Amino acid sequence: MTEIIVFGNEKGGSGKSTTAMHVMIALLLEKKKIGVIDLDIRQKTIFRYLENRQEYSKNNSLNLLFPYKYSVESSREDSKELATQDENQKLASAVTELKKKCDFILIDCPGANTNYSIAAHRMADLLITPINDSLIDFDLLGRVDVKHKKIRKASIYSEMVWNARKHRIGSNLPSMKWLVLRNRMSHLKSRNRQQLDASVLELSKRLGFKIVPGFSERTIFRELFLSGLTLLDLENTKDWKFTISHIAARNEIRSLMSALSLY
Repeated sequence: MTEIIVFGNEKGGSGKSTTAMHVMIALLLEKKKIGVIDLDIRQKTIFRYLENRQEYSKNNSLNLLFPYKYSVESSREDSKELATQDENQKLASAVTELKKKCDFILIDCPGANTNYSIAAHRMADLLITPINDSLIDFDLLGRVDVKHKKIRKASIYSEMVWNARKHRIGSNLPSMKWLVLRNRMSHLKSRNRQQLDASVLELSKRLGFKIVPGFSERTIFRELFLSGLTLLDLENTKDWKFTISHIAARNEIRSLMSALSLY
């Protein structure tokens, strides 16, 4: 069966596309057939990355691996109801076509609450939610009582995930697995870090998600985007030489894939 992996978070700059790129290439290197849908209609970060990869592969005579792509566009229907129905049908058709030839379908959501994003979350067998390691980003998942340092309630995004889970149950679909990736984690044991650790752990028990360490803030991730590469590709290229920082970053990718247990 094809597994649908959705990268979702209503906040921009959390690392959704960066995470999706690395998971995509890691699965391709494991000889998996991958389909990719980019729901960020305006920026199309994943598709831009693949364009860079295609150009780099051609210019350097490399046989790099690529996924199947499927594009969807915004509905042109006038009414909100008809537009929602139209976009739901477009996404369903894209997934149906990719299921015919893919082991995994990766869907990268925009940093906003859109029709496409809601529909994608309902389709997710596995939801990966990257967050930057700060109380500001955590507010998207849960509201913290500042005085008592306790979780007051789930926040807007968590409620959307909860509704997607209920939809799957009502549609007799398998339960969604939910992973929260903590990107850019500080190595300093500050008061905010301790508060965040406690809050994430408490909310994970309440909402049923698993906490996974993500990626540190590394320049190499941004540099490789321009070539459409990841650190997993560099062993087969001549333009890049490994440094200690690169090795550490590659280990983060491998640790993430190990935590995801996709193969």
